[in-house]
Amino acid sequence: MRHLPYFCRGQVVRGFGRGSKQLGIPTANFPEQVVDNLPADVSTGIYYGWASVGSGDVHKMVVSIGWNPYYKNTKKSMETHIMHTFEEDFYGEILNVAIVGYLRPEKNFDSLESLISAIQGDIEEAKKRLDLPEHLKLKEDNFFRVPKSKIMNGH
Repeated sequence: MRHLPYFCRGQVVRGFGRGSKQLGIPTANFPEQVVDNLPADVSTGIYYGWASVGSGDVHKMVVSIGWNPYYKNTKKSMETHIMHTFEEDFYGEILNVAIVGYLRPEKNFDSLESLISAIQGDIEEAKKRLDLPEHLKLKEDNFFRVPKSKIMNGH
């Protein structure tokens, strides 16, 4: 993806209800409008970067962009797992995301356990990569400080 880092924000909407319940890995979901406005050259797959909710602190994250083959989704989605424990759900809040790197393509899994294991591996790899100086500096990007409009895709 030529457009990295890629910045976007949008209101958190209810997803498929699987992240927390089936996977034990809660995700924040963007509305279709944000997903539909991704650059054409954004391939599906697993990415990593930084995220904040509203004007809150910036945390490490991984994001899945695509159709989630294991679940056979018919709509492309963008599901962000923020590496932070939130006390409560934040549906309706503004999610700010800076995608800084690509981890792997989307793929199907033969079991829920292998899917969970892959996601946990993605999280560990993202944590390491985000500690690199070139990625760490993006945590302080002005994107996370400017007045928040409802939706902003691009740079």
